[in-house]
Amino acid sequence: MSFGQGGPQWGPGGTGGPGGGPTPDWAALAEASEARTRRRKWLMIGGGALATIGIAAAVAITVVSANSDDATASNKPASELPATADIPGASDDPGPTFKETTPPPPPNPKDFISSAKKDKAPLTPEGLFPGKTFTSGETVYKKGATADTKSCASVTQPALGTILTKHDCSRMIRVSYLKGGVAVTIGVAVFDTSADAAKVKDEVKKGLVTALPGKGVPGFCQTGVCRGTYNAYGRYAYFTTTGYTNGKDVTTGDSKAYAAGDTLARFAFQRINQRGEAQASAAAAAPQ
Repeated sequence: MSFGQGGPQWGPGGTGGPGGGPTPDWAALAEASEARTRRRKWLMIGGGALATIGIAAAVAITVVSANSDDATASNKPASELPATADIPGASDDPGPTFKETTPPPPPNPKDFISSAKKDKAPLTPEGLFPGKTFTSGETVYKKGATADTKSCASVTQPALGTILTKHDCSRMIRVSYLKGGVAVTIGVAVFDTSADAAKVKDEVKKGLVTALPGKGVPGFCQTGVCRGTYNAYGRYAYFTTTGYTNGKDVTTGDSKAYAAGDTLARFAFQRINQRGEAQASAAAAAPQ
């Protein structure tokens, strides 16, 4: 058997098949069959695609229909949307407001001790110089006698007494301290105003507060040379008189006597200042 271009040849003459009829064109038949197969395949694919598109369209229509109210509102121009006051949750009531407050500055302690009109705290020798000792660093001074008088000039040397009387000194408080044979008397003169106390400080050239012995402090500065200091703070002028209990003179450069006098002078200032601080703190804590 041989194969020609037209396909297998059947019979002796090669021109026909059984019964002598024409031989089928098998190639053409095969091509026609393949073409039909391809058409059916494309019809099936095309039909599936159209079905998919139809289902998607149906779903889209359903979604839009289900959300038609929201979609309509969201697609409106701004001019057609409800005003802010119509939106639920909006309120015409303003939020809470708070006043801006600035705390007043703390009182100045010196203000309370600069005038008798404001300096109202009790004033006594024990209140101004409390306790039985005064400690500065590692040095302990033993406290002796205290005294209080309204006659300032009576407890000072004449030169100082004259100035105190001139500027209306109303009171003189004294206290003495002792350490290692050196005794110091502090004198605090009281005036109505800080201006009077400042004038006394500026005018004093000489004169001492009389030394105060007693309560363990022997007599001192009754003879010999003693050292004095003077200063003022607020309506108070404060003085020190320093000497040896054995009568020894205090000389220039005597570090022991000078150190004791200067230390007790600072102590007097601190106590006067603390008086002002106590009254300032009380004023700040008082209801406004």
